[in-house]
Amino acid sequence: MNDVLEFAGVSVVRGRKTLLNSVDWKISEGERWVVMGPNGAGKTTLLQLAAGRLHPTSGVAGILGEVLGAVDVFELRPRIGLASAALAAQIPAGETVLDAVVTASYGVTGRWREHYEKLDERRAFALLDHWGVSTLMNRTFGSLSEGERKRVQIARALMTDPELLMLDEPAAGLDLAGREYLVKRLSELARDEESPAMVLVTHHLEEVPPGFTHALLLNDGAVVASGPVDEVLTEENLSAAFGLPLLVNHTDGRYSAIAR
Repeated sequence: MNDVLEFAGVSVVRGRKTLLNSVDWKISEGERWVVMGPNGAGKTTLLQLAAGRLHPTSGVAGILGEVLGAVDVFELRPRIGLASAALAAQIPAGETVLDAVVTASYGVTGRWREHYEKLDERRAFALLDHWGVSTLMNRTFGSLSEGERKRVQIARALMTDPELLMLDEPAAGLDLAGREYLVKRLSELARDEESPAMVLVTHHLEEVPPGFTHALLLNDGAVVASGPVDEVLTEENLSAAFGLPLLVNHTDGRYSAIAR
């Protein structure tokens, strides 16, 4: 398999704060990764690097056969689908749902004078339909519920048929029903052989969809464990990552944890 992403000794330092500390990480085609760790562990920083929206302070960050610092990131980014709270905040509240998705074709937020083909709009509608929000296509993005916004963001992330899909806490802020709907759909996406390599960032073990193949645990910017999901999401590794003795349960492909 070809490598989709390869980090070698990657660090990110801001002022006196080390956000990531000498991270080694490799993703191959067909792999579905979950990235976990406590608040401040470096998860979002790692995702921003992997999405080509941040450069490392040191080390080598290779993405889709290119090296950050030696590639035009504006050419790289359309090959990467990204859904995150930071990106959602850039979508104008008055933008229609259809336009919020179709503008990903140009890698922009906020439709202005770009020209989109009917094919683009049909693809955007098909993605909205697949994620159960096509009836909202003429609504404004700002009028949507949190669950609706999450699904629109994922449709947008898939708009360019990306080679790498990055999802930063897609279940954050959802109620139980919304979370379970999303986990089920992400599990279906993960099991689809036509889907791109995927990275899902989450705080919560219950949000890991069945079908994800690998896991990376972070704590204080450093890797605690990395590899096949069943070898990484263990009581020992998760307790070390979160700094708390945990009991971990794995039933029917779903994980959960409680404090000892």
